[in-house]
Amino acid sequence: MATILDTLKKGTEYLEKHGVEEARLNMEHLIAHVLKIDRMQLYLDFDRPIPEPALVSLRDLTKRRSRGEPLQHLLGTVDFFDLEFKTDARALIPRPETEEMVSLLTTCREWPEQVSILDVGCGSGVIGLSLARFFGARVNRVVLSDISPEALALAQENAELLGMIDRVEFAQSDLFSHVTGYFDLIAANLPYVPNSDQTQLSREVQQDPPLALYGGEDGTEIIQRFLSDAAEHLESGGMVAIEFGIGQSEGLRILAEDLGFFPAEIKADLSGIDRFIFAVKSA
Repeated sequence: MATILDTLKKGTEYLEKHGVEEARLNMEHLIAHVLKIDRMQLYLDFDRPIPEPALVSLRDLTKRRSRGEPLQHLLGTVDFFDLEFKTDARALIPRPETEEMVSLLTTCREWPEQVSILDVGCGSGVIGLSLARFFGARVNRVVLSDISPEALALAQENAELLGMIDRVEFAQSDLFSHVTGYFDLIAANLPYVPNSDQTQLSREVQQDPPLALYGGEDGTEIIQRFLSDAAEHLESGGMVAIEFGIGQSEGLRILAEDLGFFPAEIKADLSGIDRFIFAVKSA
């Protein structure tokens, strides 16, 4: 019977042959998944035989990964801000950069004692639900909105899994079209990939819903619409926080200032790349 170590080596070689980045790490996750153990436990059990039913499942998952199906879809979950979220093809796979934005938002300013939060284009709900969990009893209102009913259903499932379904409102909405009220924070990870870049994306990214990826000819058309309407839904002194693509920072900063946001600060991700804009509605 094949051991964990033998299977790990062979699977890694197979994924490398098919151009999968971080092939060994991918195999570790897949083996741990089929054995229902923590990934780090593999290193303590290298000589452990893998039962045949688990091997059958593992072979199928490995083949699917070799064809470019994202690891997160195969595992069915993703860790984000110390929480576990369900993830699948209905919404964008949460990225580390988005997690960085959430982390920055928890420390970037003094928030009011009662905070109202809107997550626009919520996808699987990671931004709004993570912030709701962080602020806890200080949350006055949390609304998750998305134009996609499939993505919104996934966000609802995550709220249920996290025990937060009774604390969150959901709205199927094209940006602000079906959102009411005022918020202290409006956060968004909206589509920002230029339409012309479709063929340049990795196999894995191309598995994400096109609706969640492409933002028009220059990539910022949806974000521009968002900024133009956001102030009408912000409390005085409220903030918008948006993730954007490489090379888009200056145009969005100027637009935000022209729309009356001040300050409109550009913040970099951990790689030093300008990635977020935090813009405050002037009092």
